[in-house]
Amino acid sequence: MYPNVKSVLIASHNSGKVKEIRDLLQPFGVEVFDASGIGIEEPEETEPSFTGNALLKARAAAKASNKLSLGDDSGLCVNALGGQPGIYSARWAGPSRDFGVAMARVEQELLAIKASDYSAYFICVLALVWPEDANGEMKELVFEGKVHGHLRFPPKGNNGFGYDPIFVANGQKISFGEMDELNKNGMSHRTKAFEKLIAEVFAD
Repeated sequence: MYPNVKSVLIASHNSGKVKEIRDLLQPFGVEVFDASGIGIEEPEETEPSFTGNALLKARAAAKASNKLSLGDDSGLCVNALGGQPGIYSARWAGPSRDFGVAMARVEQELLAIKASDYSAYFICVLALVWPEDANGEMKELVFEGKVHGHLRFPPKGNNGFGYDPIFVANGQKISFGEMDELNKNGMSHRTKAFEKLIAEVFAD
């Protein structure tokens, strides 16, 4: 449907996200740029939703670069904590993005309320935004993916990134942090969102 998609700018400075997205786009021969690599700043995430923040990042990158841009906003939502950390998932890791701190906070919050329900899900929203056309308008597409599971402490595994070491997907016995890249990418929230993007953008 969109035959002119030859390159895309990833509107993220998160190297883990950029690598996952690069790997997912590789089969389609798409040249991938990342925002940090070409000196584009990430805007502050000021929207109250994953969709809002994904669009905010993609729009800013498209305007700054005049390239087709892909914004990704994702996070961990813990049911017993009312969906937290949610859109604040990265911020729970602090200025240094120390997810050891973030995972410890999740455990502490659950212990503080004596939670018996450790169910959670990862969500990813992808926003694909084209640069402004002659009329000053920007074409936008949005795709969402989720993977449900539960939390397990202490964290296990050094693969993946973020909260992966404490998240066990439904039907699995090991955390995302213990999985190899191929297996994780076969079921992740980002992959589920990408499947929708690929069906819309790259389908024959």
